Amino acid sequence: MQIQTKLPKVGTTIFSVMSQLALEHKAVNLGQGFPDFDPPRPLRDALTRAMDEGRNQYAPMTGIPALREQIALKTERLYGRRISADTEVTVTSGATEAIFAAIACSVGTGDEVIVLDPCYDCYEPAIELAGGRAVHVPLRLPDFGVDWQRVRDAVTPKTRMIMINTPHNPSGAVFTAADLDALAGIVRASGILVLSDEVYEHIVYDDVAHQSVLRHAELAERSFVISSFGKTYHCTGWKVGYCVAPKPMSAEFRKVHQYLTFCTFSPAQWAFAAMLEHEPRHYLELSAFYQAKRDRFRQLLAPSRLKLLDVPGGYFQLADYAAIRDTDDINFCEWLVREGGVAAIPLTPFYDAAPQTRLVRLCFAKNDATLEAAAERLCAL
Repeated sequence: MQIQTKLPKVGTTIFSVMSQLALEHKAVNLGQGFPDFDPPRPLRDALTRAMDEGRNQYAPMTGIPALREQIALKTERLYGRRISADTEVTVTSGATEAIFAAIACSVGTGDEVIVLDPCYDCYEPAIELAGGRAVHVPLRLPDFGVDWQRVRDAVTPKTRMIMINTPHNPSGAVFTAADLDALAGIVRASGILVLSDEVYEHIVYDDVAHQSVLRHAELAERSFVISSFGKTYHCTGWKVGYCVAPKPMSAEFRKVHQYLTFCTFSPAQWAFAAMLEHEPRHYLELSAFYQAKRDRFRQLLAPSRLKLLDVPGGYFQLADYAAIRDTDDINFCEWLVREGGVAAIPLTPFYDAAPQTRLVRLCFAKNDATLEAAAERLCAL
């Protein structure tokens, strides 16, 4: 029986495609954005302890109280915003679920959602499934900054939401306080909501503070703010994240969440609660940890013919390959994995209408041996 697709533009994600090619060709995989090292030992011990203590059944739909309390305390400590653990924090099965639930609960048929290209590939399908339409506004090149006038020009009476992502995937660009002010100026005196994807919030470099929407009182009152434990604690496979939003927005968010996943992996919630309470140094020192990897990877690639773009945040390095091969980014990545033995991610799938660039994304959230092996192959091109 034929089923009419609701997502005609969607196929297998580029991340799955490149990871499969990496396996087939025994390539070093710098494509999919996951660490190849273990989560911190205290977190793993806390997970085992939670399971041994019988924390293996359904968690409360909104998340266990201990974890929501720790999230609220961390939010106030880092961003100066006091939130209610009971009514404004919801633990989710990864950031992707949180993004989907935020869109599903607030975007309806005919609504428009402004997204900033290049953007993560889960955004537009969630908008389309909600009956909305993604309005793509390209970021500036080469710094991937936001042209706020273009955003303002894209606003119509149908605009329901603006989606932002800082630190940005794939570019690593980060918002400034002026960016938040500009966004506030656009949505002020309107019904436009904000979805702020901040899964790399603890990975901002060179002593720059992460400009969370939660720092900005005016924006926080109309925003879903999405975070990821997987990115922070090197455990992307656990799929645990959370959403912070004002009480009325959280109430609608939870209506979707409870029928989407209902609740999230219970032992992990207890483990993260313990980490936030007893090991805050981990997220406080995460930027320094990844900055060392960023700097080491860039040093290893210095002899190559790749032109490396700046990396203000996140754990991806954008590289211009024009000096190596004159072809589009998808063809280059397929050639690179077959002939160069390294898997990268092209930027084209992150765009609605991709510009003529020669850029690929390389993940440096890897151990030293992986980075050295990849760099040796890339320098030989």
